[in-house]
Amino acid sequence: MKKVHFIAIGGSAMHNLAIALHQKGYQVTGSDDAIFEPSAGRLKKRGLLPEEFGWFPEKITADLDAVILGMHAHADNPEMLKAQQLGLKIYSYPEYLYEQSKDKIRVVIAGSHGKTTITSMILHVLHHHRKDVDYMVGAQLEGFEVMVKLTHENQYMVMEGDEYLSSALDRRPKILLYHPNIALISGIAWDHVNVFPTFENYVHQFELFTDSIVKGGSVVYNIEDENVKKVVENSENQIEKIPYSAPKHSIKDGITYLDTEKGEIALEVFGRHNLSNLEGARLICLQMGISNDEFYEAIQSFKGASKRLELIKRNSDFVAYKDFAHAPSKVTSTTAAVREQFPDKKLIAFLELHTYSSLNPKFLTEYKGALDPADEKIVYYNPEALKIKRMDPISPDDIRNAFGDRSIKVFTVSEELKSFLEQTDKSGKVFLMMSSANFGGIDLKEIFE
Repeated sequence: MKKVHFIAIGGSAMHNLAIALHQKGYQVTGSDDAIFEPSAGRLKKRGLLPEEFGWFPEKITADLDAVILGMHAHADNPEMLKAQQLGLKIYSYPEYLYEQSKDKIRVVIAGSHGKTTITSMILHVLHHHRKDVDYMVGAQLEGFEVMVKLTHENQYMVMEGDEYLSSALDRRPKILLYHPNIALISGIAWDHVNVFPTFENYVHQFELFTDSIVKGGSVVYNIEDENVKKVVENSENQIEKIPYSAPKHSIKDGITYLDTEKGEIALEVFGRHNLSNLEGARLICLQMGISNDEFYEAIQSFKGASKRLELIKRNSDFVAYKDFAHAPSKVTSTTAAVREQFPDKKLIAFLELHTYSSLNPKFLTEYKGALDPADEKIVYYNPEALKIKRMDPISPDDIRNAFGDRSIKVFTVSEELKSFLEQTDKSGKVFLMMSSANFGGIDLKEIFE
């Protein structure tokens, strides 16, 4: 039995990997200085929740086969220092995923946006046809108990490829550690400005990723994205290059229909970006032995990844969605998708600025025009978040100027935003709530009940 210890076991990705290794039969231990729900409950259910929070060097023993270091752990973490003293192998999260999948066919879905949805679509189709694979995805999926699955016997490993850094010790983007046999790049739009200070530096990571694909492998790429097209088509790597674009479709009475060789099929998802995601997923599934007919049969029941245009409420009066969109490209495509889907309703778009990039004055101008399709635009941010991140303050006028729209309403107090939502007449409107956080703790289901 292999023994593995997690430093910072409570993270969204880390606790899922811990559970996956536990289910594979490994002896798993871990530490963290704080663990929140749902991680805490899911770890406790499997007997993996640490008895007390904090860092305990005595947990690091010479008989450990591996120590897995999360991004939450700092360079002076006492458990990490003890592991280094003992000469133990310290893996980052992506490095250990590669270790688990190095003898499998690795399928990696990368890009600034859409990667969670595309990975989710692929897994939904494979699950529908009872094709068992190992996987790692960044959202909870309907029909899947965990977000990471690892086995000894499965042929494929399907992974969502994040371009953020690997760990405190390993400053490489995660996607550079997977060495895929089959890859996809959905789009490239500058993000993570605290790590990649220039757009050129950010794009370079995808150039390195394309060159990291195993020779003789393949890359499916969004030809409608000029940055992706340039990166892939300029690569000298000896791989097959398979372009895709959004397929033909129509919208009737608020339902999107996909045009196929055998006629129209109704979809649960909508928006040009999701149609593009669907086409990329189809081409990946084709390489994994799923025919087009099998793909279309399965994709009709795909309702979307968690927090990606997730329906909060729909009745005869109004519609409300929440979406994880926070980066400019995601906000732009999501707002445009809802506008196209509901042309006869008044669209009110809400955006929370929460991440380091979105609160950076130099980056804010990337949002220019992102909310333009909406009839009414609201932006919320918490000034305390800037203090916590040790960033310079920004003003509501900074936001309006950056977005290029003086009509934007800006809220900095969540209770005031909640009152605005409660007092707004909802009849004939569609509400789009975009955030990677929770608008200062507002219960959206309660608001739109």
